[in-house]
Amino acid sequence: MIYLDNAATSPIRAEVREAMLPFLGSAFGNPSGLYAVGREAQAAVDDARNTVAACLGARPSEIIFTSGGTESINTALQGIAYAMRRAGAGAHVITTAIEHHAGLHAAQFLEESGFDVTYVGCDHSGHVRVDAFAAALRPDTVLASVMLANNEVGTVQPIAELAAVLRDYARRQQHRVLLHTDAVQAPGWMPLDVNALGIDALSLSSHKFGGPKGSGVLYLRRATPFHQLLLGGGQEMQKRAGTENVPGIVGTAVALSAASTGIPERAARVRALRDRLRDGILAATPGAAVNGCQEACVPNNLNIAFDGIESESLVLALDARGIAASSGSACSNSTWEPSHVLMAMGVPIRRAVGSVRFSLGDATTEAEVDAVVRAVPEELARVRAASAHSAAS
Repeated sequence: MIYLDNAATSPIRAEVREAMLPFLGSAFGNPSGLYAVGREAQAAVDDARNTVAACLGARPSEIIFTSGGTESINTALQGIAYAMRRAGAGAHVITTAIEHHAGLHAAQFLEESGFDVTYVGCDHSGHVRVDAFAAALRPDTVLASVMLANNEVGTVQPIAELAAVLRDYARRQQHRVLLHTDAVQAPGWMPLDVNALGIDALSLSSHKFGGPKGSGVLYLRRATPFHQLLLGGGQEMQKRAGTENVPGIVGTAVALSAASTGIPERAARVRALRDRLRDGILAATPGAAVNGCQEACVPNNLNIAFDGIESESLVLALDARGIAASSGSACSNSTWEPSHVLMAMGVPIRRAVGSVRFSLGDATTEAEVDAVVRAVPEELARVRAASAHSAAS
């Protein structure tokens, strides 16, 4: 298989698997236990928290382990928004029209809970404009949530600039607005430093950077107002109840440490492969076009629109050739609606429904890229022919 859907999930790293194995066997203890096997598990969780904090430039006490990106995003939006409203700061939230569904649906839930939510749009390349973001601020705004790197087209948002806007707003209006970013697609491709970004909360999902599924991270800056959503025991500094997923937490820390090493070299190599894939496909398939830009974006993401087809047909045809790609966000593949991200970018619907995402990874090779460049025009011709035959009959 030629795997080009790393934005959906990535293969688990060998060192991650090895680090997890003891905690799936003899070191099975509950970290809350006072006996030896429990203390061993707690020590592993503590070590993992220290590692993740170091990778993000954070304090260990600011790291909360979760079940994945969806939980982290929901927890950040709801936990902060509820706490701020309860403190009387207001009930207005800002987000964008191109967030992952975890963020959009969490924002919609806040609306159902009495919050007012503003959805800021983007330009044709998928970038949120700083002035549009600033214009959305109101005296009752308590939280803004803007993803760092988009999962469908790869655009990287100017989070540090948005944070500066909020700091300036706080100085002028004496009103603090907290900032969360969904950074799920960023590890391995760009450095993550919570202080350089200027954010108050950040969400990660382990399986996007070589870790296990079912494990994630929420960074929550010290003293950030927060309303606990999962109630029970006192785990995760009283912020997320439930027995810790020790194997997942250990694997997450090893994976993030590996992803945080050698970023410039990895990004340069994969960017060159992505450009080779892009140029080869565009040269071989007249009428194809790239969605979004290829500059201010993560280096592994390529979203191409093909006229005259529905993307699912091409994805299935490529799958028959042993090539895994995606028709869009992995969490919306069961629907036939065009991508909300592409719609927000102003992509014509005929192009949006025929768009395919290729997302490269550490293991992608030149030979694989060249094989895909050969396969795409051949399978595209077959799909178009089948579509024309079906329409004629």
